[in-house]
Amino acid sequence: MSALLQFDGLERAALPARPLHLAIGMFDGVHLGHQSVIDSAVHSARPSGGLAGVLTFWPHPSALFRPENPTPLLMPVEMKRRVLGGLGLDFLIEQNFSREFARIEAKDFVPFLQRCLPRLSALYVGENFRFGRGRLGDVATLIEEARKVGVAVFSAPRLNHNGAPISSSRIRELLAVGEITEANALLGYSYFAEGVVERGRQWGRTIGFPTLNIAWRPELKPRFGVYAVEVWDAAGKSYKGVANYGSRPTVEAAGQPLLEVHLLEDSPLTYGDKLKVCWLHFLRPESKFGGLDDLRGQIALDAENARRIFSK
Repeated sequence: MSALLQFDGLERAALPARPLHLAIGMFDGVHLGHQSVIDSAVHSARPSGGLAGVLTFWPHPSALFRPENPTPLLMPVEMKRRVLGGLGLDFLIEQNFSREFARIEAKDFVPFLQRCLPRLSALYVGENFRFGRGRLGDVATLIEEARKVGVAVFSAPRLNHNGAPISSSRIRELLAVGEITEANALLGYSYFAEGVVERGRQWGRTIGFPTLNIAWRPELKPRFGVYAVEVWDAAGKSYKGVANYGSRPTVEAAGQPLLEVHLLEDSPLTYGDKLKVCWLHFLRPESKFGGLDDLRGQIALDAENARRIFSK
């Protein structure tokens, strides 16, 4: 199917009468481990003429069980939709993770899925998948309950990178300390920010380094610092640049973190343009300098270091 069918909840999922192959998970970040689960569903669906889809959840369960300290998400829901949409899926179901949904007993979960999706053929999960009230259900439980109603279960083993499992929590930890290249290796793509260019105070122009100020307010804030980045416009053209993400301590009091990009090449990009900024390399932590002259010198050095990275 060419267009991704999207549904707000299982009970609203009106799908064609074809075998359904369903991958289940939060899939925050859609990293390589998530992709392996989803790929299994996509490749299994094709020979039988079935449809491959994802059941994911909003908000994160932690918002329900730990509202005072919810897990910060790697990407907002609209961004996750776009990433999932590029994986060959036919449909996407976003289930509200409510108290009512959380109270479904593990033994009742598969029957609930089958009532909502009568043509359900197979389920695809990670080997550490937990479900049902109190998270008491595991993969063995899922297999046992699914077998009763003729639904197959495929569990993908956790993928390891450098001797440790790939997980969303590990990626969050890497981003928090600026290990962007390692985070990208676990994601299977470059970590990115999306936003519209806003008018700023234009102080960068006064020191010879004009910047694009990107409206970006992530839940999970990466380490403040300077990064080599690649910027993509709406037409699919890319530009190399150097970005600062942080509070700009040299030029203003700490406030909402800002993402500013200085391009290393000429471009027509301007206010109102929607951009995608791919973070490639961490150059240095954010610092406070004695004045604009010191800052100008450091930005020149940052740009030189970024060019050196891009030339490799």
